[in-house]
Amino acid sequence: MKKLIILFSFILGVAVSTNAQTTPAEFKFDKESYDFGKIPLGKPVSVEFKFTNIGDTPLILSKVETTCGCTVPEYTHTPVKKGETGTIKVTYNPAGSPLPFSKSITLNSNAKTSIKVLYIKGETVAGTSR
Repeated sequence: MKKLIILFSFILGVAVSTNAQTTPAEFKFDKESYDFGKIPLGKPVSVEFKFTNIGDTPLILSKVETTCGCTVPEYTHTPVKKGETGTIKVTYNPAGSPLPFSKSITLNSNAKTSIKVLYIKGETVAGTSR
C-alpha cells in the first residue's frame, strides 16, 4: 500500500509540474534590420527597434553589444512583462571616409532565443545633405 501511495504521489507531481510550466520569454520585433540609406559624414543618425515579449515570463536584456564604438545602443533595462513592449535605440556616428557600412547589434537575454542580432546598414557620403 505504501508503494502505491508513493507511486500515485509521483505521478500526480509529474502531472502538476508539466501542466504548470510556462513558455519562456521571447522577442517579437517590428523589424530586425534597418537601412539608413545615404547619410552625411559627421551627422549621427538613430533608429529604434521595438519589440514585444510574447512569452509568459518577464524578458530581461542582460547585455547589448555593438561591433564598434561608432554604434551606441540604448535599451530597456527593466524586465518586460508578457505582452508589454521595450525598445533598443541604436545611434550610428559616421566618421572617416565615405563608404558603405554594415553593423550588428547583439542582444543577450533570458529569452528562448537567448542571443538575438539586429542589423543596421547604409552609406556615408561627403556633404551635408541627406
